[in-house]
Amino acid sequence: MSRTFVVLAAGFAFVGVALGAFGAHGLANVLEANGRAATFDTASQYHLMHALALLGAAWAADRWPGRLTRWAGGLFAAGMILFSGSLYVLAIFNVGFMGAVAPLGGALLLAGWLCLGLAAWNDGREKT
Repeated sequence: MSRTFVVLAAGFAFVGVALGAFGAHGLANVLEANGRAATFDTASQYHLMHALALLGAAWAADRWPGRLTRWAGGLFAAGMILFSGSLYVLAIFNVGFMGAVAPLGGALLLAGWLCLGLAAWNDGREKT
């Protein structure tokens, strides 16, 4: 599982850097016209932060193997897609309802952090 999380983290980080650069250079006029440059920046920041969090989940999966670390990694991945993805769509295409999707992704990210913390707190006692 930790290898899967590292591969996912690398992929998410690659895409995050590419989108961040594209947003700063190729989409600057679109984002300014939509008034959504700050929204795009938030999406990019959370995207990259949680790619690193996924690396942390990979490390934790080796240190404290079990369902909590597996859930943490899965929740980080799903949360990044929903949270940052919805904000990217909102910022670029100005699709207003995507703003309602972002909190769902945020809740998944929070749940990922909770699972990661619980895995550490339990110190690997939970092995399923």
